[in-house]
Amino acid sequence: MPKTPTSSAPRKSATEPGPIYRVVPLDLQAHRFGVEIILAEPARPEQEFWLPVWVPGSYLVREFSRHVLRLEADCGGRPAAVAKIAKNRWRVAAGAGPLRVAYSVYAFDLSVRAAFLDASRGFFNPACLMLAVAGQEHLPHRVEIVPPGDVADWRVATTLAAVDCDAAGFGLRRAASYADLIDHPVEMGRLLRTEFTAGGARHEVAIAHADVLGDGVDTARLARDLKRICSAQAALFEPRSRRAPFDRYLFLVAPTADGYGGLEHPDCTALMCARSSLPHPRAKAADAAYRDFLGLCSHEYFHAWNVGRIKPRAFVPYDLERENPTTLLWLFEGFTSYYDDLMLRRADLLSPQQYLDGLARTIAAVGRTPGRAVQSLAEASRDAWIKYYRPDENSANATVSYYQLGALLALSIDLRLREQGRATLDDVMRLLWRRYGRADAPLRDVGLDEDAMPAILAEVSGLDWRGYFRRHVAGTQELPLRRQLARFGIEWSVRDDAAFDALGLAVDEQGGWLSVRRVRNGGWAEQAGLAAGDLLVALNGERATRTTIERAHALARRGDGWRIHSLRQGLLRDTTCPWSALPSGRIDLRPAAKPALAAKRLRDAWLGAAAAPK
Repeated sequence: MPKTPTSSAPRKSATEPGPIYRVVPLDLQAHRFGVEIILAEPARPEQEFWLPVWVPGSYLVREFSRHVLRLEADCGGRPAAVAKIAKNRWRVAAGAGPLRVAYSVYAFDLSVRAAFLDASRGFFNPACLMLAVAGQEHLPHRVEIVPPGDVADWRVATTLAAVDCDAAGFGLRRAASYADLIDHPVEMGRLLRTEFTAGGARHEVAIAHADVLGDGVDTARLARDLKRICSAQAALFEPRSRRAPFDRYLFLVAPTADGYGGLEHPDCTALMCARSSLPHPRAKAADAAYRDFLGLCSHEYFHAWNVGRIKPRAFVPYDLERENPTTLLWLFEGFTSYYDDLMLRRADLLSPQQYLDGLARTIAAVGRTPGRAVQSLAEASRDAWIKYYRPDENSANATVSYYQLGALLALSIDLRLREQGRATLDDVMRLLWRRYGRADAPLRDVGLDEDAMPAILAEVSGLDWRGYFRRHVAGTQELPLRRQLARFGIEWSVRDDAAFDALGLAVDEQGGWLSVRRVRNGGWAEQAGLAAGDLLVALNGERATRTTIERAHALARRGDGWRIHSLRQGLLRDTTCPWSALPSGRIDLRPAAKPALAAKRLRDAWLGAAAAPK
């Protein structure tokens, strides 16, 4: 039977109905949170409880209930029978008197999606920790967060509304409903904090591991840069008031050795980053790692509007016990990916060339993905639940990222709108906000229909978008980006690919040998019969190393025969195949030195004035 907190009952309110939770960092070394739930008025004779199987913003069934340890209950002070009736549901016998349910949860997932607890910090998304009370989801939920018993200097950071909390943030908090509760992750530990005001709202940053980071983070610079990003986004959606749709916003940041990721919530975001990506007080200029971190912050902050409040019909409301497929993730994730770096450019945190360099990397990444000709954006969105979050060695050949290709779709749409001179993508996002996202939006509680975007674009621009969507969203036709960018005074050039990309081969080091990780359709590696898991032994009689393969590729000419020895399942394979190279995916984008006047005007309106290359 798991240890459960019994030192004191959760604080109660005699006037407000709804569940009362008590969350305790129960065992830091065993990574276990303890949770209690008190119900003054349970359903009789039996009360059901359930736990979400996924968390909004991360479209994969993650089966959080697998980490719930033995659940026990008592009613009126007497043991109550518990039966598990489904993978994520429990039924508890309820009689007279309050019902108490207690359990613990194993928490050792460093990602932003679940829960983590050790001697250095604690974090949880309520969706993976706190059982919903069937039939009471709509009622107010109160949560008492208890400090660990043997640690004195931990603090709490969360956007859960405080009811009765101490100076460290531990104590009683409140959510309007269960749906509201799960949108407020909680960070606890030794926190480095900074804050700023943007869009008329208070913004806070809470960074974990303050004891490790010491004075190695320039919090003033971070606050200053985030303020510019957040102000630019508020101005995009509300150009008159320039106000954000909340009174308070929180960035929860968990630095790790080399992590990267984020999960959005309407009033906050949980972020994971490499420690080296945070700005150092002695750094004179922003490096690429810090710019990438700002891009991550920008991406998750944009979600406060796009999917945090503007939602597809399939998410209104969320069904947290099964998949919620939609064909619109290219809009909610892809368009957000387009705007994340664009907002950095508008905030003058990226130069025009730095912005174009990032755009070129995205174009190249999609270009190296054969799956773009197999899977449409609509299909990629719908199948995210079974494909995107479950990549394998064939994913690049069969799927495409709705983040990356969706961002390029947004770019193409924006360029077309701007070239026609009638609107921009900003106007489209503002219309979506007024109609589907704002507190007074007429369709906020309905959500965006799956096929609504062509008509919305037509409403904004006066153009017919139906054929465009058949080709590029429902279909797999290439976007006309090269031609469009040329009209904006952007030069596009192609460089030779790196050897392994050109060969259609991705490898890992394994015991000093090269192990095939992935083979790209149409490349030399596929023609040579290589497959994921093969161990490369020799190329043309010489031991196969990165260096020998790169040198052979540099000297190769079409028609040369390459002999490759490899091991598969312990058996030696000997294959001879003509050398060949895939079309290069590496591109450079640069502002033309002397563009036509019309092109320069378009470019400057899109990106701001760009310095001519030296």
